[in-house]
Order: sequence, then C-alpha cells, then structure tokens
Amino acid sequence: MMADLSLPPFKDRSVMLVVRSIVFNILFYLTLLLLMVLGLPTLLGGRRAVFALASLWRAASVWLLETICGLKVEYRGLENVPPGAVLIAAKHQSFLETFALLKYAPDFAIILKRQLTYIPFFGLYLIVSRQIAIDRARGRQALQQIEEAARPVFAAGRQVFIYPEGTRRLPGAPPRYKAGVAAIYAGNAAPCLPVALNTGLFWRRRGFLRRPGVAVIEYLPPIPPGLSRAEFAARVQNDIERACDRLNAEAAGRDPSLKAVIAAGANSERPDAAIA
Repeated sequence: MMADLSLPPFKDRSVMLVVRSIVFNILFYLTLLLLMVLGLPTLLGGRRAVFALASLWRAASVWLLETICGLKVEYRGLENVPPGAVLIAAKHQSFLETFALLKYAPDFAIILKRQLTYIPFFGLYLIVSRQIAIDRARGRQALQQIEEAARPVFAAGRQVFIYPEGTRRLPGAPPRYKAGVAAIYAGNAAPCLPVALNTGLFWRRRGFLRRPGVAVIEYLPPIPPGLSRAEFAARVQNDIERACDRLNAEAAGRDPSLKAVIAAGANSERPDAAIA
C-alpha cells in the first residue's frame, strides 16, 4: 500500500492569514518605496504626472490585496459621483482607502497635516500635486486656513478630499466628526459627496493582518450646497454612519467572526488625535 504523500490542508486558518499578511506587507511597502524612488522624474511633469503615478500605485496595491490576501475592493454608488468640483467626505478606517479612493478622484487636493510634507520623497509628491497641508497647532485658525485653501481648488474644477473625523476610527466606534468638513462646505458653494466604507474590518489600523473578504467603498447621494453649517454637519454624519453600519452588518452576515471586530470598535473608548 502506497503512502499518501499529499500535503495536508491547513487546519488552522490563522496561520495562513498571518503568512499571507506578512507576504503582502513586504511587497506592498516595497512597491511603495520603489515607486517613490523610481518615480521621482514624474515630479518634473507636475500635478497630473504625480497623479498618474499614484494611479499605478493604487492598481498595484489592489492587485496585491486580491491576489495574496483574497481581499477584494468593491465600489458602489458610482452613479452618485458628480463631475467637477466636489467636496469628498470619506469615512477613515484603514490605510486601504488612502489608495483605493484614488480611482474615482482623478484630480483632488486632500486636507492633511503639514508634517507629512516633511517626509523624504513622499513630501515632495504632496507638494507637487498641490495638496492642502495645514498646521493643526493653529487651532481655530486652521479652519479658516482650509476654507480659504479649498476655494482655488474648487474654482479649478478639482475635488477637495477630507476625512471628517481627521483620523482612522475602528469599525463600529462612536463617531467623532470635526469642524473642518462643515467649514469647507459652508465657505464654498460646492456639493459634498459622502463616502461610507467597511475597510477597517479587513485592514485594521495599527494592525498587520489583512483578512480575506470584500471591502466595500460606497459613494452616497451628494449633499447639495446651501444648507446651514449645523444642518450639513448633522446630515453628513448621519448619512455616512448609517451607511457604514449597514456595510458592517452586511460583512458580518457573510463572515460572523467580524461581529467581534465591530463589537470591539463599539466598546472602544481610546481618544484619537483631533484635526481641525
């Protein structure tokens, strides 16, 4: 009788999850580093050349996620994406959306802290692509700064991109929206495109595991200009949070183990850094 020489299947899926996550992280950050170094000549081509390089980074990163980790990125609500000038207000749970959202924001300026422009290589790309760097130490003055900086971006028909909570939040965590998104909306006659997602269920902040599944990014119906600051602030938070809760519940329905991730976020009380 011949012995069975075939390899046994993995009984512990967590081992495979760790191995795939390690392989992905190595290739992901190596790809990012190589593109930043080899892509330096694109700085001479200006903003559009930098965005073309960023688009390549997005495509490569999404491919690595799906191929190695079994994590697919699904976009919904594309019919809601208006052309031209728009304020994009996106939930922030993960590093994943920082590149995945590039696909349908072809020429944007994102609100970010000024310290990021000091990072070697990376900071040069931010400067050349004309992102909006703010000094968070200025407090209330930073609100006026981003409101004024957004005007020429909208006037040029570009998108202004902001994470309303200013930092990554755990899925299911209580919302902590800042005043910046309402300040930009109130100071400019541009619609707001809310974006909901569940990316943090699969790529957690400050974690290295990349879980398989379907990470959904959903563009919600735009909020037209003209609302008062208070009305807008309440609506954008309500629209995004309700949609995120729905996406979280949908993912947990496919994979019940994600319920624990959502519950951990709902019970989290760790304070996060604020941004104007």
